[in-house]
Amino acid sequence: MTSLQTPAPSPGSLGRVDLVMEGGGVKGIALAGALEVLEERGYTVNRVAGSSAGSIAGMLSTAGIPATTIVDILRATDYRKFEDGPWWTRTILGKAAAILLHNGIHRGEHLMSWLEEQLDTYAAPGRTGTFDDLLHQDPDPQHRAEGPRAFRLVVTASDLSAGRLRHLPTDAQEFGTTPGQLRVVETVRASTSIPLFFRPVRWRNAQGRPAVLVDGGLLSNFPVSVFDRPDDEMPRWPTFGIKLSATPEADFGVTNRIRGPLSFGKAVVDTVTGFYDRMHIDSSHAVARTIFIDTAAVRPTQFDLSEEDRELLYRKGRTAATSFLDGDDEQAAWDFEVYKARFRTSTARGQ
Repeated sequence: MTSLQTPAPSPGSLGRVDLVMEGGGVKGIALAGALEVLEERGYTVNRVAGSSAGSIAGMLSTAGIPATTIVDILRATDYRKFEDGPWWTRTILGKAAAILLHNGIHRGEHLMSWLEEQLDTYAAPGRTGTFDDLLHQDPDPQHRAEGPRAFRLVVTASDLSAGRLRHLPTDAQEFGTTPGQLRVVETVRASTSIPLFFRPVRWRNAQGRPAVLVDGGLLSNFPVSVFDRPDDEMPRWPTFGIKLSATPEADFGVTNRIRGPLSFGKAVVDTVTGFYDRMHIDSSHAVARTIFIDTAAVRPTQFDLSEEDRELLYRKGRTAATSFLDGDDEQAAWDFEVYKARFRTSTARGQ
């Protein structure tokens, strides 16, 4: 068995790391547990990409908040307050009416204020609250990062009006704005808009037409290729994925058995939500660099989390990260040099 005790950082483990974190509603506590282990091992979070809960953890991490504090924040949060629908949405008929009237049950106003509160309380002073705070400073002054790699945080959201995945702030111009005008909490709010559970976020596109944004996980819940280079250069530091499923087989290459209308509908949803992710996994060998956390015991919208469930998610995150770094009966210990040698012919090269 893997011990929950984390050894002191070793010289070979110190350095930058980019992270890609999967969404999963209240399961974000598990992401924080994994972040805590990485921080204890001497890793410094460089850039983060994520959707939904992954975007929340990424926002807190890139704001300079220590992983131990992120753990405390997510474990202490009363998630029931996020269910801020009108009083009449407490019934099945009320929920149905809210979906018909507003395309979602809960307003998401408490979630928005909660996001602001965390940054106001824990982030470094002097921030603007926009993505200008999160420009990536490359250690090599001759290296110029472009696109999503130019920012320390990349938030994904599904643009229903355009039928495509948006990477924010990279796609800011599509909404007639700039990264310096786009507020971080507004993008995270859009990325966390679980369809039907939360009301969608409504913006305007560059042409002034309505744009409806929901959970980035609808199109890609695990944007693992965001920081990968399009060229053949070796990565200078690793990119780790943190995924909220027990094994690669739990999500990649799912087989859907279609026996009727309900199973057909589920197959459609599974195919839509997993297409980009499976495509990226196939092309980037991301399984070798991904921490898989078994969170099946908790539902993403289980907002009435018990203390036992919070502890379970936290411990699952720590255990998975420790097993990934140290190895266990099912996998070898992480070794960046071995990873580069094994996948040096891949088109997915990281930074």
